[in-house]
Amino acid sequence: MNHFFRHYVLHNFSLKVLSLLLATFLWFTISRGEQPAVVEIRVPIEFQHLPNDLEISSQNIPEAQIRVQGPERLVGQLRSTDVRAEIDIGGARPGERTFDLTAQEIHLPQGLTAEQVVPGQVHLGFDTRMTREVEIHPRVTGQFLEGEQIAKILVDPERVTITGPKHHVEEVDAATTDPVDVSGTTTAATFTTTVFVADPLVQVMNPAPVRVTVVMERTNPEPTRH
Repeated sequence: MNHFFRHYVLHNFSLKVLSLLLATFLWFTISRGEQPAVVEIRVPIEFQHLPNDLEISSQNIPEAQIRVQGPERLVGQLRSTDVRAEIDIGGARPGERTFDLTAQEIHLPQGLTAEQVVPGQVHLGFDTRMTREVEIHPRVTGQFLEGEQIAKILVDPERVTITGPKHHVEEVDAATTDPVDVSGTTTAATFTTTVFVADPLVQVMNPAPVRVTVVMERTNPEPTRH
């Protein structure tokens, strides 16, 4: 018995104690890092497989607020770009439809789970996609010299193609340019600007710079001398 005790217990006793302390330290460190933690992250909702002839006509689409749970070390490393909330809308038709947004639609790094998702449903409106041309109306501002006024305004190009949900596109009378300040212009000047549509659901196709030419004239021309 004494031989057994001396051989298996006391032999290299200091090394065995050191190994035990190291193992305890490693276990404490790992177990502490594996404590469960929770974090809430907000991410935009992504819509997959939208039919080619449809547009989403809803203006206010909420973000997904997700309560994520997992090991403390993984939760601490989590970024919003690591989380995706996806809804498959491949079967959508013109009109309104409600889609579920549950943990199954949330994609997370391995080892993490979605404990709660808000909202649990997303209500969307759909409309047929429409494309048409509209005129470009320039916005001209500025202070003119006394006796000067605008004679005419030329826009190049004169029209632009827009696209979006049918009912929204039909309500657009014209596209508009960013304000062009023509202060100090006395004869003619050309400015380069950008065109846009006020409705956020309607887009300008192939946006390109727009040239606005402002031609000035005298309001009280001097009488002709004979």
